[in-house]
Amino acid sequence: MTTSGHRAANKRGRRAGRPNADEPDLRALLLDVAIAQFSRLGIGATPLRSIAAAAGVTPAMLHYYFGDKTRLTQALVDERLLPALASVHARLESAGDDPAALIEGFVRGIGEVVARHPWLPPLWVREVLCEGGALRDVLFNQAIPQLPQMLAQRFATARASGKLNAGLDPQLLVVSLVGLTLFPAAGAPIWRRVFAAEHLGADDLLKHTLALLDHGVGTG
Repeated sequence: MTTSGHRAANKRGRRAGRPNADEPDLRALLLDVAIAQFSRLGIGATPLRSIAAAAGVTPAMLHYYFGDKTRLTQALVDERLLPALASVHARLESAGDDPAALIEGFVRGIGEVVARHPWLPPLWVREVLCEGGALRDVLFNQAIPQLPQMLAQRFATARASGKLNAGLDPQLLVVSLVGLTLFPAAGAPIWRRVFAAEHLGADDLLKHTLALLDHGVGTG
């Protein structure tokens, strides 16, 4: 039997209960499948049985690892979302108080996170921006107070010392940075189709955003 056939047979032969000893990465796989389903359909609209079916396991196997959808969603937050945001936070911590370095660190940090986790922008739109999103309260309580507040405080310090344009509001500058990073990534399927721009990738978007923030629309 081929390797692929062996795997398929393993999937067909899985039963409810504890996993086999040769499946140490099954939990991570199930979480990956769940995140993909959540970002495509929304957390509320995704039944656990569809996640199990997409992963090739029984609903009982999914329940063994995560229990219910609430615990599965919390695993997404604890094991994928917060660590991803932590990498951006670490980059900004090392950027010091220079506003240009902070801006570049944020843009590059978000770009790296999106490249590693392409599910993040659509999930963010569905579950944080939209009213009733399943992750809005979770992020307010666990993630949002840290990164944006720290960035806004540093921008305020830079403005007070004359290192940042006095016409910029430190908090709204953070909002603008989010709008220039996550929104274009989330809307990529739309603008690529509008402009027939499938050739424009993440590096092109990064270079454009940094140029816009550094030089504006002038030629200087």
